[in-house]
Amino acid sequence: MTTTQVEYRQLGKTGLRVSVPVIGAMSFGSTDWSSWVIEEEKALEVLKAAWDKGINTIDTSNNYSNGVSERIIGNFIQKYQIPRNEIIIATKCFGLVGKTPGTLAHARSNLRFERDYVNQHGLSRAAIFNAVEASLERLQTNYIDLLQILRFDADTDPEETMKALHDLVQSGKVRYIGACSMRAWQFAMLNEIAAKRGWTKFVSMQHEYSLLYREDEREMLAYCKYNGIGVIPWSPLAGGPLARPLGAETPRTKFMKGSPFEPKLSEGDITIINRVKELAEKHGKTMSQVALSWISTKITSPIVGVSSVARLEESLTKGFDLTAEEIKYLEEPYVPRAVRSC
Repeated sequence: MTTTQVEYRQLGKTGLRVSVPVIGAMSFGSTDWSSWVIEEEKALEVLKAAWDKGINTIDTSNNYSNGVSERIIGNFIQKYQIPRNEIIIATKCFGLVGKTPGTLAHARSNLRFERDYVNQHGLSRAAIFNAVEASLERLQTNYIDLLQILRFDADTDPEETMKALHDLVQSGKVRYIGACSMRAWQFAMLNEIAAKRGWTKFVSMQHEYSLLYREDEREMLAYCKYNGIGVIPWSPLAGGPLARPLGAETPRTKFMKGSPFEPKLSEGDITIINRVKELAEKHGKTMSQVALSWISTKITSPIVGVSSVARLEESLTKGFDLTAEEIKYLEEPYVPRAVRSC
C-alpha cells in the first residue's frame, strides 16, 4: 500500500476529494506552442512521480498546447494502467483549440470566425458539446470528473450555457462542473440560473490567487465560502516570484520577459517575497512550500505547475503549517491593486 505524501480535501460541499496540491498540466505539451512547456517523455516522468506521491488530481484545458496536454494525460493513464476511478481529471472549455500544436489561437482573435473554427469557441451548446467530445477522445476516457468553463461568455445566453452543462452531467460524460476567472456577479448569476431551473450548479471556482494577488478576497472567496463552493486557484506562486529569490531566472521568466505577462513587482510584493524567503530559511523549507502552506489555509487546493520532479518535491506541504503570527507577517505588506482583466 502506498504511503501518500499529500492530503485529500473535499471539493466544496461535494463528496469528491482532491489532492493537495492539484497538478497543473499547462506546462505539459508541445514546445511549438510555448518554449517553456515540457514534452511528453519528461511530462510522463513528472506525472508518474506525482502519482507515486499520492497526487490524484490533474487540471488541464482543451487549449493547452492545442490539445497536446490532454493527450499526454490520456497516454499517462494508459501507459501506467492507472485505474480510472482512482484519478481525477479536470479540464476546461471555452478557448479555441488550434489545428496544430504551434497554432497560437489565443493570439488570433479573428480565427474563431473562420470556417474550420466556427462553433469551436465560447460557451454555446454547440461549442461545449464539441469541446467535450474532443476532450474525451484526447484523454481516452468516457467521462470528465470536473468540467470547467474557462471564462464568462458574454455572447451566449447564460441559460443556454447552464442547460448544456447540466445535460452533459445527466448524460454521464461529465460528473461535476466548475468555473474559472470571472467576476463574482457573473459566477453568482450563472449558479442562480441553474438553481432556479433545477439544473446542475458549479461546485468549484478556479481563479488567480496568491500572496501577491488577493483581490478576490473581497467578493469571490466570500461568495464561495458562504455557498460551500470549492476553490482551486491557479498561479498560487504568482507565476514564479514566490518560488525563488528575487532576480532568479527560469525558462518561463525568460519567456515572459518584456511581454504583457511579465510580473511587475511593487515594493509591497518585494517585501512579501523576502518574507517568504525568510520563513523558508527559518523552517528549512522551500519558498514554494511557504507560499503554498499559506494559501492552503484559505482555499481547497492550489493548482501547481511543475516541470520537473524536483519542482514537484518543492510543492509538497503535508505536515507543514504556518503559525497565525507567520500568516499575518506574510499578509501585512500587501497593498490592494487593480483587478486583473478576465
